[in-house]
Amino acid sequence: MIYYKTAEEIVLMREACLLVGKAHAAAASLLKPGMTTMQVNDIVEQFILDNGGKPSFKNYHGFPAATCISMNEAVVHGFPGEHVLKEGDIISLDIGIFKNGFHGDSAYTYAIGEVPEEIKRLLSVTKQSLYLGIAKAVAGNRVGDISNAIQEFTEKKHGYGVVREMVGHGLGRNLHEDPQVPNYGKKGSGPKLKPGMVIAIEPMINMGVKEIIHLNDGWTVLTKDRKPSAHFEHDVHITKGDPDILTSFEEIEFAEKNNPNLTWSYF
Repeated sequence: MIYYKTAEEIVLMREACLLVGKAHAAAASLLKPGMTTMQVNDIVEQFILDNGGKPSFKNYHGFPAATCISMNEAVVHGFPGEHVLKEGDIISLDIGIFKNGFHGDSAYTYAIGEVPEEIKRLLSVTKQSLYLGIAKAVAGNRVGDISNAIQEFTEKKHGYGVVREMVGHGLGRNLHEDPQVPNYGKKGSGPKLKPGMVIAIEPMINMGVKEIIHLNDGWTVLTKDRKPSAHFEHDVHITKGDPDILTSFEEIEFAEKNNPNLTWSYF
């Protein structure tokens, strides 16, 4: 079932969504080699709690942490521990916040120190594909129009692998709602987009093959060929006009640009 949000509900939801970007920025301003992924998680969790929210992911179907932290060849659903960040790593943070009765959900991939040009290109293409998908998120289009725009740019134009098993989703009072939003598909296919829908668009793009494997920890998803993967995500409100992006990367990009331990120039 697709839940359509009222204007009043969108106001409440926007606050939760914007807080996600601020939580990202809190972490992005401090990321550096030598930190553990658990330290990153703790920064995010404390920020969420200090700002009146609750971590959406913690204990969700048993997930053990406040933040999904996926490094290098990990696509999604990695969780924090004692792994130490080092120069050349990429780290995807996927953060969810529940506030005002609604969830916000956004992911961003960071480059620690200097990374190879091919990884910069992967991050750049993945991020660009997110906005190409968002451009199709208008009333009257269908989910497949978003999916096709992402696939054409990442897979057909740049030769990357588009993960099939993991998809975007509706978002609202529940963390995952209908419709599913794949990152591959045919134009004109899937549910029609209507005003009041809110969807999380989140390309998960592999440098190599599209195939993935699941680790025995029950959560972490890796690329089959162990090549790097990137992940960016925005929450988008469908309107009669232009797409209304509820989340924001503005504060993330500011923190990224001003943290000497991160590479940001690939944008």
